[in-house]
Amino acid sequence: MDASSKPHRIPPAMGIYAERHNIFQLMQNMTEALLIYQPQDPIEFMIEHLKKDNDEVPSVFVLGPPASGKTTIALWLCKHLSATYLCPEELLRNKLLHRSREALVHQKREGKVPSDLWASMLEERLGDVDCVKLGWVLDGFPETRKQALQLQSVGIAPRHVVILKAPDMVLVERNLGKLVDPLTHEVYHTTFDWPIDFTVQKRLVRPDGISPKATARRLLESHRNIPGILQTYPNNHKIINADQPCADVFAQTLNFVQSRPHSEAPYTPRVLLLGPPGSGKSLQAALLVQKYRLVNVCFGDLLREQVAGRTAMGDLIKPFFGSGYPVNDSIALRVLKDRLAQPDCLSRGWVLHGFPRDVDQAVLMKQMGFEPNRVFFLNLPTDVAMQRLCQRATDPASGERYHTVFKPPSDEEVHHRLRRNPRDTPSRVERKAEVYARQVVDLEEYYEHAIFLNADQDPYTIFENIESRLVKPLPVTPARMQFAASPEGHL
Repeated sequence: MDASSKPHRIPPAMGIYAERHNIFQLMQNMTEALLIYQPQDPIEFMIEHLKKDNDEVPSVFVLGPPASGKTTIALWLCKHLSATYLCPEELLRNKLLHRSREALVHQKREGKVPSDLWASMLEERLGDVDCVKLGWVLDGFPETRKQALQLQSVGIAPRHVVILKAPDMVLVERNLGKLVDPLTHEVYHTTFDWPIDFTVQKRLVRPDGISPKATARRLLESHRNIPGILQTYPNNHKIINADQPCADVFAQTLNFVQSRPHSEAPYTPRVLLLGPPGSGKSLQAALLVQKYRLVNVCFGDLLREQVAGRTAMGDLIKPFFGSGYPVNDSIALRVLKDRLAQPDCLSRGWVLHGFPRDVDQAVLMKQMGFEPNRVFFLNLPTDVAMQRLCQRATDPASGERYHTVFKPPSDEEVHHRLRRNPRDTPSRVERKAEVYARQVVDLEEYYEHAIFLNADQDPYTIFENIESRLVKPLPVTPARMQFAASPEGHL
């Protein structure tokens, strides 16, 4: 579309559908695959690509120097993501691969396997159904930039590359205590990870190449090769400090692997802020408007503008203001629809607060074609809300707002003329908080992908959190993924 023709008259439902089903990302993935594989029949290739339905499955390299914990982290990732574990040793042992025997011959004769042979075996293995449908995590490969480029030449490109890093002294100490179970190939350590099973203890053996001299040589080789690997994957790698508890390393790795890469998809923010009175919805909306030029849609202000403008809709709203009852849903939705359908909301996006009050209104809003793509619940205890609202007042002479605790007036004369808004009386605030508490449980269930924030903290900290969730893609959350910070599944 021509950007100069904005605002585009696109039905809101189109953008919602495209975002929900990742249409732009789907087209981008297919285009990338076409450029990588350059098939003779692009249409048939794209059909087969769609049938695989594996754009969101993990494809991860876990790299690092010896004893950095690559195998442990890779195995834990596979367990939590239900992915397939791969490593060079597994490829050599896999007799189903056509060139595994050739690779073993090279290893015995020359001490190493050529890069093109590794790439060929890995390409064949990644074509198996478990790797295609579940995804894969590759442990300890590639080791050099040449190997990485060879993998790229056959179309093997990971979505995430994890680089584990730790001081050499720590790595040497870890490596010298390493033991391997020859039956299961599990790695153990004499100090940090000793097996409980006595039978396993008896059969542990010390692997080759872990003497101090051999370890130093491997570390030096790793230090030489890592910069080249980082150059090969400049935009999708993350360096993680491995000199910390293993659960912390895993938590950081899992968070990175579940993150989506930056997308160039057109994105119009539609933000909904929900929270009890005093939770700071108006302030957060103002901050978003100031920085991102969103349209600030305060539902209460919309109603008051209609009444003040003496419009036909305002005449219908005015009796509700006098009685203290909520405005009828049909009237409220007509006012909201008229505002959200304006060109500025369609082209710049909006931040809505003060609506919906309950699930019925949320459903009606969705049926109108206006659905938020980011929902934030600002949680705040009632006693804190009472302190924030019931002790604020306004100077009628200057319009300046004060608070008896957080911003008291320094002038005694100003203090005496302060006036409190009738809406901030303790009884009214408490009643509003009770109404919100009754409705919020159903709203939380309805907006199942909402983000919950603690509103009892510095407002700019809250804004940074909202901002980070607004500008970054939401993490991948397939049903088969378990979001946990430790291998036992405890948060």
